[in-house]
Amino acid sequence: MTDSVRGYTTEHSRARESEDETENTDEGEQLRCPECGGQLATDTEHGETVCADCGLVVEEDEIDHGPEWRAFDSKEKDQKSRVGAPTTQMMHDKGLSTNIGWQDKDAYGKTLSSRQREKMQRLRTWNERFRTRDSKERNLKQALGEIDRMASALGLPENVRETASVIYRRALSDDLLPGRSIEGVATSALYAAARQAGTPRSLDEIATVSRVDKDEIARTYRYVVRELGLEIQPADPEQYVPRFASELDLSDESERRARDLLKTAKDQGVHSGKSPVGLAAAAIYAAALLTNEKVTQSEVSEVANISEVTIRNRYHELLEAEEQIQVP
Repeated sequence: MTDSVRGYTTEHSRARESEDETENTDEGEQLRCPECGGQLATDTEHGETVCADCGLVVEEDEIDHGPEWRAFDSKEKDQKSRVGAPTTQMMHDKGLSTNIGWQDKDAYGKTLSSRQREKMQRLRTWNERFRTRDSKERNLKQALGEIDRMASALGLPENVRETASVIYRRALSDDLLPGRSIEGVATSALYAAARQAGTPRSLDEIATVSRVDKDEIARTYRYVVRELGLEIQPADPEQYVPRFASELDLSDESERRARDLLKTAKDQGVHSGKSPVGLAAAAIYAAALLTNEKVTQSEVSEVANISEVTIRNRYHELLEAEEQIQVP
């Protein structure tokens, strides 16, 4: 590299740095009041930018980027809105395609004639065919429908469904499906997403709503996690406590006591190699007894979907760990 080229490069770098500094300074000045240096606030109702400290109006007559209409309830808002729903990973086309309604009514709410109804039915049929253009989209449509069905049955929130849909899309794009069923990969994606979101469900609970058996779910789950490199921490027994306590209608005191028992068990190393669901169920049962709330082992077993023998074994281990802490 010649000296002239080096000189040009150095000068160019200095010019860029001075431009960046100027831009940062301008942005900082825009966020501060020119009079007192206070914080600026935007008043969207009046289209003004004012200082929160001294009240100086820095800018006025700003452009309103919102809709030009007003609505006073959700029904009126839906009627006046001219945009669709936001994009979502839970639909094979991300919600960007057109959907023809089934009401058989025109824009004024009048019922269509029999000839128009037949025409609309044909349009719906062709619209559905065009929405899934190839086998990959048909695969995705079936899988995302399965994920939504199972998530609804398990009471999982929308963020878990979105994450499960993204995991399945990655598995499909990485060609992990050959040799495996669509339902198996969809179920394992939902199981992984629930654990990532901190709202885990046990394999038994997942298997009750899935169309595949427990062994296939576990096998496919391990394969998907390994191939996609998903970082999933081991399930924490405390994550199951709020749901079990809610379904058994226990008090906040019992829930807090159950968490304390599980923390003690972790400190003593009792949780190592044990099922987190069994530990959570035993902690709930022990906490209910300690707070004088009537809960039977069969009720806890039904909610947690584990055997009463497991609850009794984990129950004694939790109490032994608690006694070792209390003994000086």
